Amino acid sequence: MDLQDRLQKAIEEHGVPGASVAVWRDGRLYEAAAGVVNRNTGVAATTDSVFQVGSTTKVWTAALVMQLADEGLVELDSPVGEYLPDFAHGAVTVRQLLMHSAGFDGDLFEDTGRGDDCLDKYLEYLRGAGRVHEPGEIFSYCNAGYCVLGALVARLRGVSWEQAMRGHLFGPLGVTHAALLGEEAVYFRAAVGHVGPDNAVYSEWLMPRSNAPAGATMSLALRELVAFGRTLAAGGVAPDGTRVLSQESVAAMLTPQIDVPGGGAPLAEKWGLGVELFGWGAFGHDGNTPGQSTFWRIVPGSDFVIAMTGNGGSFAGLVADVAMPVIEEATGLTVPSPRVPPREPAAVDGAPYEGGYRGPQYGYEVAAAENGLDVTLLPGPLMESMGATRTTRRYVHFDGESFISAEPEDGRYDSITFVLRDGRATYLHNGRAVARA
Repeated sequence: MDLQDRLQKAIEEHGVPGASVAVWRDGRLYEAAAGVVNRNTGVAATTDSVFQVGSTTKVWTAALVMQLADEGLVELDSPVGEYLPDFAHGAVTVRQLLMHSAGFDGDLFEDTGRGDDCLDKYLEYLRGAGRVHEPGEIFSYCNAGYCVLGALVARLRGVSWEQAMRGHLFGPLGVTHAALLGEEAVYFRAAVGHVGPDNAVYSEWLMPRSNAPAGATMSLALRELVAFGRTLAAGGVAPDGTRVLSQESVAAMLTPQIDVPGGGAPLAEKWGLGVELFGWGAFGHDGNTPGQSTFWRIVPGSDFVIAMTGNGGSFAGLVADVAMPVIEEATGLTVPSPRVPPREPAAVDGAPYEGGYRGPQYGYEVAAAENGLDVTLLPGPLMESMGATRTTRRYVHFDGESFISAEPEDGRYDSITFVLRDGRATYLHNGRAVARA
């Protein structure tokens, strides 16, 4: 495979400071890295470099929960409050947390300190979390829910989430190139994020420890993500033959649990227990931290896994030029092309969609416009720190209650879907349900 050449050309074309890719194909591991882990230092990226893998961490946290289910310590359809009596939203079930339908505000990144009690403090903080929808009503991506699952793991194991991760997954999988805390990352070539049009080094390398189970801290060499993907594809058996999860638990993780409004865009069409399920034949997850992005796909029955990460620039371009061709060449599958707007947008009545929508990290203002909607993004402090600004974009009708941006940004078109009740939109959905203000 010409991974190295492809990756080098792609980072140059798409302005990505550094990237790494690992592919398991036909019984062999292929790896490549290009660019730098940090533009300020010029340290080269290598296949041993650890990149922040963001929300791919959620699948690891889900696996820790499923191990508890295997041992009879957790019942997926039981209220979380049975295990975490100090959790204010304890009526939601473990399954609803795993499949992102718990219903409370999800983008809450409160820093509750570096101590081993940070998740307990985070549970207390969630007493103030607002209700977005009723539990189980709709899919709405929920970072906070995975912090609760991390607290569940820590409480029932009697250790920190990090200790549970090392003892119950990293150890059995033979993971060697991984960091869960900043003081561990110094032992590796650790990538930093780059943000904005000039790819400036992001000001804070590590997000709060309280959000670690959702993806705030885990850094990996990508071969470790490939090994975990192979384990899931093998029904819970690690590459060395160690059983990490029961076959029943892996099957449950990979069974569709809930549909994503709008056919999934920008996420997968369906969700399992912690896992994105793509209609074209793969499962996996994507991940983002400020200035770092990760792509991870497993194709069951094909002995194929790919993981790729980049630390700035247009990661979407990197995926299109490197990951997608490799998937199609290796598996024979056809990966659907990204959505594009129709050549002649249809007229649409914008009245049902007009108004304000507010979430904890950002908001939207929607106004009717010719052949579509004008949608204004109102970024909060976290998004502003990553380079987001107040912007208005035209969206045209795509299908049903879904709209797509008329012009691309960073090489791709964005999609949004509205959820209507009684002829009026109650949610703007972009992977998360953002309630009408």
